[in-house]
Amino acid sequence: MLYHVNGILEYCEQGFAVVDCGGVGYKLTISDNTYQAVVSQVNQKVKLYTSLQVREDGIELFGFKTLDELNAFKLLITVSGVGPKAGMAILSLLTPDRLSMAITSEDTKAIAKANGVGAKTAARVVLELKDKITKQAFATTTNVGGEEVVVIPKSSNLSEALEALVVLGYSRSDAQRALGGIDPKLDVAKIIPLALAKLLR
Repeated sequence: MLYHVNGILEYCEQGFAVVDCGGVGYKLTISDNTYQAVVSQVNQKVKLYTSLQVREDGIELFGFKTLDELNAFKLLITVSGVGPKAGMAILSLLTPDRLSMAITSEDTKAIAKANGVGAKTAARVVLELKDKITKQAFATTTNVGGEEVVVIPKSSNLSEALEALVVLGYSRSDAQRALGGIDPKLDVAKIIPLALAKLLR
């Protein structure tokens, strides 16, 4: 529903931020890592990637400074017993890269240090995500000259879709940005229309 919010950071404290987009203030629950990345930008323009979570007791919007963190959050909440709150606690403790390393090395102790996440939950995270972490090739972001650049992993459905978009006449950089955040497990035939929808906005 909401892919990102792009506006003035009106308020920011550990746990949440408020971003003004065209006169509408969006309150987003954020991790400590995102807080550290944006707290110095109060009253400045920021872009946060989002995940809208609907529960019986309400609706909550989660915000992330990078696509890597958003993708890690989406992956974490697929684990049985790990809800959005636990997912944010883990991402407040570990960056996406450190989380991937903890999962692939089966370092449950590192994950269990997150607030409210015990040894059993950490073990489930490792058990259920280890294969996914090693098999999935998400687009990642890096910073080049102050600009966020999306990096597409080679030999993946995303890289095939990237080449197809270039053949269609789009620049490689625009195509890379459009592919950011798209599930790499989808077939190329499904990835391309999703990317085109972003490019045609």
